[in-house]
Amino acid sequence: MGALDDLTGKAKEFVEENKDKIEEALNSEQAEDISDNVLDAVAGAAKKVLPDEHDAKVDEVRANLDKKIGTEP
Repeated sequence: MGALDDLTGKAKEFVEENKDKIEEALNSEQAEDISDNVLDAVAGAAKKVLPDEHDAKVDEVRANLDKKIGTEP
């Protein structure tokens, strides 16, 4: 497990040293666009496999997730 522990330690160190840059990237317009695309794709897939009567709930869940992970409501 030594190699895995070493890799984990280096990853933690990298995140700590670059916390500001990572936060900035996660709150960027590009990240918002990517999260919107992913949420749209997942919602679309869910609507394809679920009965139409659940479309409103899928849209509601998608909107709630977008509020939590995107930069725009």
